[in-house]
Amino acid sequence: MSIALSVIIVNWNGRALLERCLVDLRGATRATDQIIVVDNGSHDDSVTWMRTHHPDITLITLPTNLGFAGGNNAALAHCQHEWILLINNDAFVAADALDILKDAAAQVASNVGAISATLLFEHAPAYVASAGIMMRQDGVALDRDMATPVAHLPTQPYPVMGASGGAVLLRRAMLDDIGFFAADFFNYLEDVDLALRALLRGWHTIHCPGAHIRHIYSATSGQGSPFKQRLLGRNRWRTLIRCLPTTLWWRHWHRIIAYDVIACVGLALTGGWSGIAGRFSLFRDWRLLHEQRRHIQHRRIATADDTIARWLVPAPWPWQSYAQIARLNALIHQRPSTRESA
Repeated sequence: MSIALSVIIVNWNGRALLERCLVDLRGATRATDQIIVVDNGSHDDSVTWMRTHHPDITLITLPTNLGFAGGNNAALAHCQHEWILLINNDAFVAADALDILKDAAAQVASNVGAISATLLFEHAPAYVASAGIMMRQDGVALDRDMATPVAHLPTQPYPVMGASGGAVLLRRAMLDDIGFFAADFFNYLEDVDLALRALLRGWHTIHCPGAHIRHIYSATSGQGSPFKQRLLGRNRWRTLIRCLPTTLWWRHWHRIIAYDVIACVGLALTGGWSGIAGRFSLFRDWRLLHEQRRHIQHRRIATADDTIARWLVPAPWPWQSYAQIARLNALIHQRPSTRESA
């Protein structure tokens, strides 16, 4: 069975990154594959460069920046194939990555709606940046196996809760069923929201460890930037309110609240007021989020325990979390300084 892909890349002021991304991508795609670049209102020369150097690629130009969520949503109607690959403009595919993903897509069951690739740190490709998504009982969503040596991953595909939006193959039938990204998330955790909605509708995700994509971590907004912290704090609550079944709220509400109390204290002590403001925005958006929750939970066909509870892992102690964050920051800080930004 021959699989053809529609590939979506969302770009914002990232011409230098996009140039390398497309070189690697063209080396991995076949004649039957389709490449779509969505430009999110860039004010560098991204659009002119694309039209000059890649006139055969489908280019969608948006007048304003709709973020990762809105940019990908804008491309969906232009996708010609059943399987849709999302990659970041700061991600670079290995030559065999797409063939590995296609082989997996040809063999999976019909209820598998997403296939996760392995994201590696660009500056440290021996280490995993993401091997899918995991979620803790306190509602914190993380990349699986982050900062783990890639050699420690299994060799065969295996089930995961969800996939990182930066390196995932999505089945069109699943998106037709559950919808694409929530556009008002803009950036961050929209992939977690999508993964939970998929689980509630009976769709599954597998991780394909051999499909490698190297990624410049947080090249667009910066690790720990106020912009990123605000959206992470806001979208954490949006995801949990929209998607977490009531039975799991009753089971884990104290863990969810405890995490945010500790997080807000830490943010206040370090001047991270944007992360606190993002969390408190839920009071302004409560009515809208409640209506969205009613719609999502009404369409649920799978039980909470069968679909989500089995994926929730115990939260570490605060000092264990701090150690994990310190290891990640140490790895990120090994990255050479660059003036390229997306």
